[in-house]
Amino acid sequence: MLLRLAYLTVTNAFAALRLLPMSDRDKDAEILALRHQIMVLKRQLGADARVRFAPEGRVFLAALLTSLPREVLHRLRLVVRPDTVLRWHRDLVRQRHARTCRPKRRGRPPTVRSIRIVIARLVRENPSWSIGGGTAS
Repeated sequence: MLLRLAYLTVTNAFAALRLLPMSDRDKDAEILALRHQIMVLKRQLGADARVRFAPEGRVFLAALLTSLPREVLHRLRLVVRPDTVLRWHRDLVRQRHARTCRPKRRGRPPTVRSIRIVIARLVRENPSWSIGGGTAS
């Protein structure tokens, strides 16, 4: 998934660079053409059809669109609902937080070396403390 996300990021960066020399009029025409294509696809798919995004597509779209205010998101012509994009972003943040907060090792953490040395010395100096040997007082 990481490789596909990197590929998607690079190709979209080149697509953004392609927009630099374009005039505003050309960009507006491309935006209108893309919006029209989205409307046609929605009409062909029907109201109950769902578009499936690959995980890297979700990541890219969520990262791209979450900086926009919610009102703007609702005005955009998207293949998915704006609330879906926001949910994808929340899931990404939750997964990232879960990865960073997860303990590195399972079980009890190792005892510090200096404490092990003190315990060994106490056991040597007090043979009646050993497990199973000596009497309980």
